[in-house]
Amino acid sequence: MSKLYVGNLPHSATDSSLSEFVTNAGFGVASAQVMRDKFTGQARGFGFVELSDGQDLQRAVSSLNGQSLEGRPLTVNEARPQQQRTGGGFSGQRDRGGRDRGGRKRNY
Repeated sequence: MSKLYVGNLPHSATDSSLSEFVTNAGFGVASAQVMRDKFTGQARGFGFVELSDGQDLQRAVSSLNGQSLEGRPLTVNEARPQQQRTGGGFSGQRDRGGRDRGGRKRNY
């Protein structure tokens, strides 16, 4: 299956409104997902649409890119695999201040 990245979505966009938008443009949709902030649930302004089998990915990109959804011009590209994240993560018991997670100073 072919997967599209859809950017500059309005924050009011839902999975169903994204799916409906692509379907109304003449493409079969297997799934549509608007990405949301994991803490607030707020739409993050982008999503992914998986086209049905046999759909022309490049035709969908050229047809949908720049189209307007709720007054916002969309950026549509072929979705790329997620990059591996490296470094910068929290991976231990202590924070950078030398305290354990409970806020107590640890003696080493």
